[in-house]
Amino acid sequence: MDATVRSFPGLAGQEKPPRPTREEAQAAVETLIRWAGDDPRREGLIETPARVVRAYEEIFAGYRIDPADVLVRTFEEVSGYDDMVLVRDIDFVSHCEHHMVPIIGKAHVAYVPDGRVLGLSKIARVVDLYARRLQTQEAMTEEVAAIIDGALAPRGVAVLIEAEHMCMSMRGIRTRGAVTTTSAYYGVFKDDKSERDRFLSMILHR
Repeated sequence: MDATVRSFPGLAGQEKPPRPTREEAQAAVETLIRWAGDDPRREGLIETPARVVRAYEEIFAGYRIDPADVLVRTFEEVSGYDDMVLVRDIDFVSHCEHHMVPIIGKAHVAYVPDGRVLGLSKIARVVDLYARRLQTQEAMTEEVAAIIDGALAPRGVAVLIEAEHMCMSMRGIRTRGAVTTTSAYYGVFKDDKSERDRFLSMILHR
């Protein structure tokens, strides 16, 4: 696929834009509540701006960590294993960068080692960090594949993501249950159709 791997402010030598204060962020939430037609001063909404800001700190925590740092430590595969490593059904929740509503899905990540391997939890952690940013599914798929390929230099990397976009089901066309699938292939998965087919077969035969 041809999605662009994006750089984020502060993670690739770019100058960071000024970050609003917590008070400014809470004031922005109050403005949205008023714009929606409600009164942020009423009992049920008094604490909502502060709660939303705290929630967003967790939801968008991926901006505060460089995923490359998670993959710094790799292990030499001393037992000679050189076949596919697949971590399947990694649940994630991201947010659409166009409407800031949820993208809910699963990621399937595989690589073929070339002497070094990753701790399995690191793969899930990388998916989680990229999900905790404003995203498009296409970019997230490519970002996960590219960071693993760069950190590990394996013989191949494959990433497939299946997700439902709330921007389609909650608004606009309101198509519920539609699933979008994206994929990215590096190395042997890109060059060898039989390896791609084996990867897809291992995902589908659950």
